[in-house]
Amino acid sequence: MSDIFSALAHPTRRQILQDLRDGELAAGDIAARFQASGPTISRHLSVLKAAGLVTERRDSNRILYSLVGERLALSVGDFLSSVCPEQIVLRSIRKPSKKSKPSGGKGAKASTAKPAAMKPATVKAAKAATA
Repeated sequence: MSDIFSALAHPTRRQILQDLRDGELAAGDIAARFQASGPTISRHLSVLKAAGLVTERRDSNRILYSLVGERLALSVGDFLSSVCPEQIVLRSIRKPSKKSKPSGGKGAKASTAKPAAMKPATVKAAKAATA
């Protein structure tokens, strides 16, 4: 997991990952987005590939890179769960039940807003539940 966090440590590599979220890009197209030299971008791509965050495939004389989003999501999610287990409990507390229906009379609109921040007493109870 440390290779993933090492890869995420540099802002250029984080930007490359963001650029790849819309689909694969050729190495030259990625390099053109930065002021850094081609070899520098190539090293950044190598770090991301070694961490398993991107894959490459050859298409003729081009190298195309793609994001491996599930690897990033699972790794960061596992880390956060291990250091912040109460977040798992808080997420389950915040989830609306499927049985609850919007209240209000005729013409009332259901709220699509996210739940407000939990009160300190609820947070303490959630933390106590994980202990």
